[in-house]
Formats: sequence, structure tokens, C-alpha cells
Amino acid sequence: MSEKSNSEAFASDLLKQFEHILESDPLIDEVGFIHPSQFVALKEEVGGSLSSSEGGVLQSQDALENGITNFWNRDHKLGISTQIVISLYKAAKNAFMAAHRQHKTSNDETLASEVLIHGRALLLLSCDFGTAWNSRKLIASKKQLLPIFMDELRLSALVLSYSPKSEQAWSHRRWVINMISGRCSTLQEIIERESELVEKIAESSKMNYRAWNHRCWLVSYMTREQVLHELKKSRNWAGLHVADNSCFHYRRRLMLMNLEGVCHSQENDSSGYNVKTYRVWKEELDWNEALIKRYVGREALWLHRRFLCLYWIRHITANLLGISCQSEPKSSVDNDIDSFLDHELCLLDSCSTVPDDDFEDFQAQAIHSATYMLWLTKQIPKSRGIDLQDKLADLTRLLSKACPERSSLWDYLVDNHCEREN
Repeated sequence: MSEKSNSEAFASDLLKQFEHILESDPLIDEVGFIHPSQFVALKEEVGGSLSSSEGGVLQSQDALENGITNFWNRDHKLGISTQIVISLYKAAKNAFMAAHRQHKTSNDETLASEVLIHGRALLLLSCDFGTAWNSRKLIASKKQLLPIFMDELRLSALVLSYSPKSEQAWSHRRWVINMISGRCSTLQEIIERESELVEKIAESSKMNYRAWNHRCWLVSYMTREQVLHELKKSRNWAGLHVADNSCFHYRRRLMLMNLEGVCHSQENDSSGYNVKTYRVWKEELDWNEALIKRYVGREALWLHRRFLCLYWIRHITANLLGISCQSEPKSSVDNDIDSFLDHELCLLDSCSTVPDDDFEDFQAQAIHSATYMLWLTKQIPKSRGIDLQDKLADLTRLLSKACPERSSLWDYLVDNHCEREN
């Protein structure tokens, strides 16, 4: 037999073993790629020899003869030797493409099963193989069986265990949820588990925009009770990851969804609902201020405050209080805005001091607070007639000192504000 034939036979044998492992242990929840030298340490952890029946290691016959480990399967964790990845990938791709071509011209259930089996092996080796994902969508949409859709969620979660930023995997999960929505009695439980999955992945994969974007997408399927629960649950995580703007973006999505519920409740004159939403927004503002003072110079916190203040002025103070507290005169709402602005100026004063010029975080805090105040002055309605000219001059001096290379920009912004007020 030629060397090429031997190589193909070895790769085919590896694929069979790989697919056998996946079939025999459907509870595998993590896949990783391991250097051959690491298998020695794994052997020492479990004790005994590296054999096909001991220590959670599975090997081909050639591997046994040469003392090389190919797969590790123990406690529902699967390790694949980096030494065989290329050969295994080629075998999986060839097997999948052959089954895929035949299935396109036939409705044979056996061929459909082969497409799913080989496609699963291929995606666990190459998560961006779009044809494999699309073929699974086609087969699942034809069968319309809930167990198959749940299998797709399990597979994509397995892919995400080694490639947490795979756009294809996240997109596939959204497709599955769209398909089962309206026909699955446990949809809310699935949504809750999806949210937990994102948080688990975000803990190990920092600044994972795709994961958080998926979590934001889930909000549209949540009940109001789930929205409020997610707000409460995600607060601790956000408080420990104040530089991760994606988490705060998720909280903003939750708060907007809650605000949309207020708009619907107004038709039913549900004043209690409005008061609760007002309280949620106020608590978020207070919590954000505490984080700003505790974690100096974190831009994500200031960006979150801009969002909170914008909706506080435009929607909460101006609209919700006017509806939920109809007995109060309009001047009380004006006073509430005045009091809010006075509070923000006090926050600016406390954050604009730079006690240590060598500590860049204090300088960043001063710049963030001053630019936030410049931004805020542009959100105030002209009818308020609030005089901030002296404070704006102080802001200009502060910004020019902290960031002199942008002094012309600060002057332009302040002058533009003055012209608008006049």
C-alpha cells in the first residue's frame, strides 16, 4: 500500500474514533486541543497507563504502537492532540462534503444522518465552515423536531467552549431560538440558560462583543420579570468588570426594554408601574456614581452615565413623573431637573481634582468628567434658562490643562454652547 493510502487510512481511522467518542458521550461540554507532551501530565493525574480502556484516553492502533496519544475523554471533557488536527480535519471535510453532495440529490434519511455526524466533527475542528452550519439548518428545518433543535444548541455550545468568539456559532444559536419560539413551552428557561452561558463565557473570554451582543438579542424574548431579574443579577458582574463596556451596553438594553413596558402600561394608566421604573433608573444612577468614585478613570462608567442621564431628562423626569405624579405642578419637574444638574456639578467638582499628576487615572477621570459635563449642557432644553457660563469657563481651563493638544476643540465646544444659549 502506498504512503498516501496509509495516510488516508490512518486519518479515516482517527475520524471514526473521534465520531465514536462524540456518540458515546453526548454530555461532553468542553473541547480543547492538547500538545502531545501534555498527555503525560494527564496520565499522572489519573494514574495507570495510557491505554484505550484506562485513564480516559482513546488511541488508534498505530498510536498505541508508537506511544502517542490522540484523544483524551474524561469527565465529559474532550482533548484532541494537536499532532493529528490537520489529518483529522481533512478526513472530516472529505467525509462531510461527500455526504453533503449525495444528500443534495436525495432525501435519504441515512445520508442526512451522515451529514449531521460528519458535519459535527468538522465544526468541532473548524468552527467557521459555513456550509456545515447551513446544512444543519436545512435538515433541522425540514424535520421540525424539538430534540434536533436542542442538539444544535448543545453542539454550538461545544464549539463555543474552544472558540468563544465564533460568530457562526452565536448566529446558529439565534437561528435555533427563532425556530423554537412560539412552539416550545420551556422557552423562558432556555433564554435564562442562554444568559447564563454568555456570562460564563464572558468570564473566561474578556471583551467578547459577540457573546454580549447575543445576550442583548435575548432581551426581546424576556418577560418583564426576567428583565428585572437580569438587571439585578448582572450588577455584581458589571461591578467587577468596570472596563468592559459590553456588559454596561447589555444593562442599557435591559433598561430600555423596561422603559418600553412603561409606554405600554401608560395606555392602562398603570402609575405603580411607572414609579417602579423611576426607582430602577434612580438606583442605577446612584450605583453608577459609586462606581465612578471607586474606580477612577474608567471611560465605560462615564459612557453609561451619559445614557442614564439622557433618558432621565427626556423620559423619566419629563414624562414619567408627569404621569405618575399628576397631582404635582409642572414646576416640581423643573425643580427636579435643576436639582439633578446641581448634583452633577458636585460630581464634576469631586472628579476634576488631580491629586497626583503622575497617576494617569486621575487625569483620565478629570477629562472624562469635564467632557461629560460639556455633553450634558447640550442636552438641557433652552427653556430651562440655566446659567453655566462660569462653570463652562472652568471646564475649558481644566480640559486645556489636562489635554492641551485639544485646547482648540474645547474652546469650540464651549463657544458653540454659548452661541446656542444666546
